Amino acid sequence: MGGHDIAIAGCGPGGLTAALFLHRLGHKVTLYERFEEPQPVGSGLLVQPSGLAVLGELGLAAPIRERGARIDFLKGTSVLSGKRALDMRYSALKGDQCAFGVHRSLLFGTLYEAVRAKGIAIETGRTVAGAEDGRFRFADGATSPRFDCLVDALGARTPLTPPCGGDLAYGALWATLDWPETGSFPADALDQRYRRAREMAGVMPIGANPASGRAGAAFFWSVRADRVEALHEAGTDAWKAETIALWPETERLVEQIADTRDMVFAHYAHRTVRRPVEGRLVHIGDAWHSTSPQLGQGANMALLDAAGLGGAFERHADIADALAHYAWLRASHIRLYQAMSRFFTPLYQSDDSFRPFIRDQLVHYFAGLWPARNLVAAIVSGNLGWPLRPMGMGSA
Repeated sequence: MGGHDIAIAGCGPGGLTAALFLHRLGHKVTLYERFEEPQPVGSGLLVQPSGLAVLGELGLAAPIRERGARIDFLKGTSVLSGKRALDMRYSALKGDQCAFGVHRSLLFGTLYEAVRAKGIAIETGRTVAGAEDGRFRFADGATSPRFDCLVDALGARTPLTPPCGGDLAYGALWATLDWPETGSFPADALDQRYRRAREMAGVMPIGANPASGRAGAAFFWSVRADRVEALHEAGTDAWKAETIALWPETERLVEQIADTRDMVFAHYAHRTVRRPVEGRLVHIGDAWHSTSPQLGQGANMALLDAAGLGGAFERHADIADALAHYAWLRASHIRLYQAMSRFFTPLYQSDDSFRPFIRDQLVHYFAGLWPARNLVAAIVSGNLGWPLRPMGMGSA
């Protein structure tokens, strides 16, 4: 089956993955991107087993496995109590499962190169500002041709949905750095330190640093959005001293940061669009649902949405039926992870003191025990309530 003319707004992971699935089914796909040259935004991310399964469906898992950093566990320590505040091991899952720490450019480049190799049309320099009657409207007043279906993959700040949800108080400053030659950071883990939930720093191996070609690390520092400018104004040296006081081993990392303004601030939001389908317009990824990064699901959920959209079009020739099936297919999984994100976020990024105290006690004494270790691993892997082979669409 196939033959629909489909337009996708946004060349992020969700948009590119949706384009590949839909093209494979025989649909004519056109991507619209606001940048003159599509590019990734941000630093590191975790490709979870769920996201890796989607890439495997497209025959694109190998670059992630070969060039990313294998992550076998997530760990974090409360500096006040010395207790474990995060303890998650992928070995609790069946089979040899793991995540991969990557720079966003690796995931983007893998998908973008595949899109180009398939000859899928990409129109750049097109800032989508609206959608109506099967057409995208651009910021310069022009409109696209009429399509059978429009896919919104523009992220949490999409202009194609009504306002909903809200920004979270906390975000994070990110930097891509060279992995220190000496230090105590595990090469197969995302490692974090916390002072209650007000301060948090994290280090994750990402394979290669695209800027230097050497082994790389993604470093992040949690900060309230309304305090970012004050952090910059206080000066880089003051911030480095604060960071090293929280986690002395980071000195070899933060010495690579010349100015805090060189770091990228990511501001997170909790939002869920009430209707992911509006006529022939469908929202995927953060354009439909976005959360804090505490569960490491952002890009992975976008990949699952794209696979779900492809699976729905594989099962239904009629567009309305396919979009309805997609919304039904993904809704319960998304609701589950939205709820868990709302629960876990205050434990790790908030001004609260009581809940982080309880976090430390529960994680330290119970995280390594059955069934807690299995449940937490299933949650973080993205597998809870969703199969590892997301659509059963066969091999690419």
